[in-house]
Amino acid sequence: MIRASGAVLVGVLAWAAWLVASAPVDSLQGVIQKILYVHVPCAFAAYAGFITCGMAGALYLWRRDERFDQLAASAAEVGLVFCTLVIATGPIWARGTWGSWWAWDPRLTATLLLWFIYLAYLFLRSFTEGSERTARFAAVYGLAGTVAIPLNYYAIQLFGGTAMHPENLERGSLGAGMGWPFAVSVLTGLAAFAHLLLLRFDLARREARFHPIGS
Repeated sequence: MIRASGAVLVGVLAWAAWLVASAPVDSLQGVIQKILYVHVPCAFAAYAGFITCGMAGALYLWRRDERFDQLAASAAEVGLVFCTLVIATGPIWARGTWGSWWAWDPRLTATLLLWFIYLAYLFLRSFTEGSERTARFAAVYGLAGTVAIPLNYYAIQLFGGTAMHPENLERGSLGAGMGWPFAVSVLTGLAAFAHLLLLRFDLARREARFHPIGS
């Protein structure tokens, strides 16, 4: 399965790269606008990671199956990687469009908050790994952390009067010729998330053979 997901990832990555390279240049922002095809897909991949973390945590609380705890931790790690990429690419785009690397815009602030929530999740696990109590606490924390996802996504609507960040994309909001590159870029981000999650989950299961919960 890991090899198959890797092959799929390579395929969609090549497709996305070709579409993005041939996509039209935005008439207002110029070529810097093409960072959209990395920035937003990374955000969706981060959401996928944190939602998977919460769902796997809920399943662990219900079933008490160690594999769900391993999946939750793996998803949080991969999600945090993509959230870090969102925070890294955002200032590059902001510098080219707003003239500054950072502004305490509601969406940017909510993204940073989301990043800290799951960084804390991983830190807590790293300091107390190995007990069933830790797994239960992590499951509750990860599930509660998903509340920050809609806050992040709808931050612009909630604080529209103070937002510098562009509004969420809707049908027709992209320029002509940009829809397919964007859609395939999002697909690529999700494929990358799935592949990395499979790799991390496989590693977590191997590690658990030597350090099972409760040992």
